[in-house]
Amino acid sequence: MSTIQLIEKEIASLPEPLQREVYDFARFLRIKVQDEHFDGLLVSEAVLARDWNAPGEDEAWASL
Repeated sequence: MSTIQLIEKEIASLPEPLQREVYDFARFLRIKVQDEHFDGLLVSEAVLARDWNAPGEDEAWASL
């Protein structure tokens, strides 16, 4: 079995939220390799946005 087939098999067995994390990590690796001036903050923005934009997040931080 090829590496890609092994990866696809593992990813297929994960629930959707974890599949999304694997996707985000794969994008992170691709961008890291392409960009000599890697900016981890920029890459992590998409992942963190899911938490930032979650229902109730504004309410949780409103008192700070």
